[in-house]
Amino acid sequence: MTRTLTAKGAATRARIVEGAAELFRAGNIVTTTLDDVMLRTGTSKSQLFHYFPEGKEQLLLAVGELEADRAMEDNGECLAHLTSWKAWDEWRATVVDRYRDQENGCALSALYLQVGHGSPAARAILRTLLSRWGDQLAAGMRSMQAAGELSPSFDVDRAATALLSAMQGGVTILMATGDSSHLEAALDEGIERMRAA
Repeated sequence: MTRTLTAKGAATRARIVEGAAELFRAGNIVTTTLDDVMLRTGTSKSQLFHYFPEGKEQLLLAVGELEADRAMEDNGECLAHLTSWKAWDEWRATVVDRYRDQENGCALSALYLQVGHGSPAARAILRTLLSRWGDQLAAGMRSMQAAGELSPSFDVDRAATALLSAMQGGVTILMATGDSSHLEAALDEGIERMRAA
Protein backbone atom coordinates (compact mmCIF):
# COMPACT_ATOMS: atom_id res chain seq x y z
CA MET A 1 0.00 0.00 0.00
CA THR A 2 1.64 3.24 -1.13
CA ARG A 3 -1.05 5.77 -0.25
CA THR A 4 -0.71 7.70 2.99
CA LEU A 5 -3.18 6.69 5.68
CA THR A 6 -4.66 8.86 8.38
CA ALA A 7 -3.86 7.89 11.97
CA LYS A 8 -7.31 6.31 12.23
CA GLY A 9 -6.88 4.49 8.92
CA ALA A 10 -3.45 3.18 9.93
CA ALA A 11 -4.90 1.94 13.24
CA THR A 12 -7.75 0.17 11.45
CA ARG A 13 -5.39 -1.47 8.98
CA ALA A 14 -3.06 -2.53 11.81
CA ARG A 15 -6.04 -4.00 13.71
CA ILE A 16 -7.02 -6.05 10.67
CA VAL A 17 -3.48 -7.34 10.14
CA GLU A 18 -3.03 -8.17 13.84
CA GLY A 19 -6.39 -9.95 14.00
CA ALA A 20 -5.58 -11.96 10.88
CA ALA A 21 -2.18 -12.90 12.30
CA GLU A 22 -3.83 -14.13 15.51
CA LEU A 23 -6.29 -16.24 13.53
CA PHE A 24 -3.55 -17.70 11.33
CA ARG A 25 -1.42 -18.54 14.37
CA ALA A 26 -4.35 -20.15 16.18
CA GLY A 27 -5.86 -22.07 13.29
CA ASN A 28 -5.40 -23.08 9.69
CA ILE A 29 -4.32 -20.36 7.32
CA VAL A 30 -5.95 -22.18 4.40
CA THR A 31 -9.39 -22.51 5.97
CA THR A 32 -9.44 -19.10 7.69
CA THR A 33 -11.68 -16.86 5.61
CA LEU A 34 -11.97 -13.12 5.21
CA ASP A 35 -15.32 -13.44 7.01
CA ASP A 36 -13.41 -14.90 9.98
CA VAL A 37 -11.04 -11.93 9.89
CA MET A 38 -13.92 -9.45 9.74
CA LEU A 39 -15.63 -11.11 12.69
CA ARG A 40 -12.41 -11.21 14.72
CA THR A 41 -11.50 -7.58 14.03
CA GLY A 42 -14.96 -6.02 14.02
CA THR A 43 -14.52 -4.63 10.52
CA SER A 44 -16.93 -4.53 7.62
CA LYS A 45 -16.35 -6.01 4.18
CA SER A 46 -15.98 -2.51 2.72
CA GLN A 47 -13.33 -1.63 5.31
CA LEU A 48 -11.41 -4.84 4.71
CA PHE A 49 -11.37 -4.36 0.94
CA HIS A 50 -10.55 -0.67 1.34
CA TYR A 51 -7.20 -1.64 2.91
CA PHE A 52 -6.75 -4.94 1.06
CA PRO A 53 -8.46 -4.54 -2.33
CA GLU A 54 -6.72 -7.65 -3.70
CA GLY A 55 -8.22 -9.82 -0.98
CA LYS A 56 -6.75 -12.60 1.11
CA GLU A 57 -3.34 -12.87 -0.55
CA GLN A 58 -2.66 -9.16 -0.02
CA LEU A 59 -3.71 -9.53 3.62
CA LEU A 60 -1.45 -12.58 3.95
CA LEU A 61 1.48 -10.55 2.68
CA ALA A 62 0.79 -7.85 5.28
CA VAL A 63 0.67 -10.55 7.95
CA GLY A 64 3.94 -11.93 6.60
CA GLU A 65 5.63 -8.54 6.95
CA LEU A 66 4.32 -8.25 10.51
CA GLU A 67 5.53 -11.73 11.42
CA ALA A 68 8.93 -11.13 9.82
CA ASP A 69 9.39 -7.97 11.86
CA ARG A 70 8.29 -9.81 14.99
CA ALA A 71 10.71 -12.65 14.34
CA MET A 72 13.56 -10.15 14.21
CA GLU A 73 12.31 -8.28 17.27
CA ASP A 74 11.93 -11.49 19.28
CA ASN A 75 15.48 -12.55 18.48
CA GLY A 76 17.03 -9.17 17.77
CA GLU A 77 18.52 -8.49 21.18
CA CYS A 78 20.19 -11.90 21.27
CA LEU A 79 21.22 -11.75 17.61
CA ALA A 80 22.83 -8.34 18.04
CA HIS A 81 25.14 -9.55 20.81
CA LEU A 82 26.45 -12.94 19.74
CA THR A 83 29.91 -12.17 21.11
CA SER A 84 30.44 -15.07 23.55
CA TRP A 85 29.54 -18.72 23.88
CA LYS A 86 27.11 -17.76 26.65
CA ALA A 87 25.36 -15.39 24.23
CA TRP A 88 25.11 -18.13 21.61
CA ASP A 89 23.58 -20.49 24.19
CA GLU A 90 21.07 -17.81 25.21
CA TRP A 91 20.13 -17.23 21.57
CA ARG A 92 19.61 -20.97 21.11
CA ALA A 93 17.31 -21.07 24.15
CA THR A 94 15.36 -18.04 22.87
CA VAL A 95 14.78 -19.63 19.47
CA VAL A 96 13.65 -22.96 20.93
CA ASP A 97 11.32 -21.28 23.44
CA ARG A 98 9.79 -19.00 20.81
CA TYR A 99 8.95 -21.76 18.37
CA ARG A 100 7.95 -24.26 21.04
CA ASP A 101 5.45 -21.70 22.34
CA GLN A 102 4.08 -21.21 18.83
CA GLU A 103 4.01 -24.93 17.97
CA ASN A 104 2.05 -25.03 14.71
CA GLY A 105 1.09 -21.36 14.82
CA CYS A 106 3.82 -19.60 12.86
CA ALA A 107 1.96 -17.34 10.45
CA LEU A 108 5.15 -16.52 8.56
CA SER A 109 5.79 -20.16 7.72
CA ALA A 110 2.14 -20.65 6.90
CA LEU A 111 2.36 -17.71 4.48
CA TYR A 112 5.18 -19.43 2.64
CA LEU A 113 3.35 -22.74 2.52
CA GLN A 114 0.17 -21.19 1.12
CA VAL A 115 1.35 -18.46 -1.26
CA GLY A 116 5.15 -18.55 -1.22
CA HIS A 117 5.62 -20.80 -4.23
CA GLY A 118 3.56 -18.65 -6.53
CA SER A 119 3.97 -15.19 -5.07
CA PRO A 120 7.07 -13.11 -5.76
CA ALA A 121 5.98 -10.74 -2.98
CA ALA A 122 5.81 -13.54 -0.39
CA ARG A 123 9.19 -14.83 -1.50
CA ALA A 124 10.63 -11.33 -1.21
CA ILE A 125 9.40 -11.02 2.39
CA LEU A 126 10.91 -14.38 3.31
CA ARG A 127 14.18 -13.69 1.47
CA THR A 128 14.53 -10.38 3.30
CA LEU A 129 13.90 -11.97 6.69
CA LEU A 130 16.29 -14.85 6.06
CA SER A 131 18.94 -12.47 4.74
CA ARG A 132 18.64 -10.24 7.81
CA TRP A 133 18.80 -13.24 10.11
CA GLY A 134 21.75 -14.78 8.26
CA ASP A 135 23.64 -11.48 8.30
CA GLN A 136 23.17 -11.25 12.08
CA LEU A 137 24.42 -14.80 12.60
CA ALA A 138 27.44 -14.11 10.38
CA ALA A 139 28.17 -10.88 12.27
CA GLY A 140 28.13 -12.81 15.55
CA MET A 141 30.52 -15.39 14.14
CA ARG A 142 32.85 -12.64 12.95
CA SER A 143 32.80 -11.18 16.47
CA MET A 144 33.85 -14.58 17.76
CA GLN A 145 36.66 -14.67 15.20
CA ALA A 146 37.83 -11.21 16.29
CA ALA A 147 37.87 -12.41 19.91
CA GLY A 148 39.97 -15.44 18.95
CA GLU A 149 37.16 -17.90 19.72
CA LEU A 150 36.88 -19.03 16.10
CA SER A 151 39.64 -19.82 13.65
CA PRO A 152 40.35 -17.05 11.10
CA SER A 153 39.89 -19.68 8.38
CA PHE A 154 36.38 -20.59 9.58
CA ASP A 155 33.93 -20.02 6.70
CA VAL A 156 31.53 -17.66 8.45
CA ASP A 157 29.11 -17.10 5.57
CA ARG A 158 28.73 -20.81 4.83
CA ALA A 159 28.35 -21.68 8.52
CA ALA A 160 25.70 -18.97 9.03
CA THR A 161 23.78 -20.23 5.99
CA ALA A 162 24.00 -23.84 7.21
CA LEU A 163 22.89 -22.94 10.74
CA LEU A 164 19.96 -20.90 9.49
CA SER A 165 18.90 -23.65 7.06
CA ALA A 166 19.10 -26.34 9.74
CA MET A 167 17.14 -24.16 12.14
CA GLN A 168 14.36 -23.58 9.60
CA GLY A 169 14.18 -27.31 8.94
CA GLY A 170 13.84 -27.92 12.67
CA VAL A 171 11.10 -25.28 12.89
CA THR A 172 9.19 -26.93 10.02
CA ILE A 173 9.34 -30.34 11.74
CA LEU A 174 8.28 -28.77 15.05
CA MET A 175 5.28 -27.17 13.38
CA ALA A 176 4.33 -30.47 11.74
CA THR A 177 4.82 -32.74 14.77
CA GLY A 178 4.92 -30.59 17.91
CA ASP A 179 8.37 -32.10 18.65
CA SER A 180 11.15 -29.56 19.26
CA SER A 181 13.98 -32.12 19.41
CA HIS A 182 14.93 -31.66 15.73
CA LEU A 183 15.19 -27.88 16.18
CA GLU A 184 17.24 -28.31 19.33
CA ALA A 185 19.56 -30.80 17.61
CA ALA A 186 20.00 -28.48 14.61
CA LEU A 187 20.99 -25.55 16.81
CA ASP A 188 23.20 -27.66 19.08
CA GLU A 189 25.07 -29.19 16.15
CA GLY A 190 25.59 -25.81 14.50
CA ILE A 191 26.95 -24.21 17.66
CA GLU A 192 29.06 -27.28 18.44
CA ARG A 193 30.59 -27.07 14.98
CA MET A 194 31.59 -23.51 15.78
CA ARG A 195 33.08 -24.51 19.14
CA ALA A 196 35.18 -27.15 17.44
CA ALA A 197 36.56 -24.73 14.83
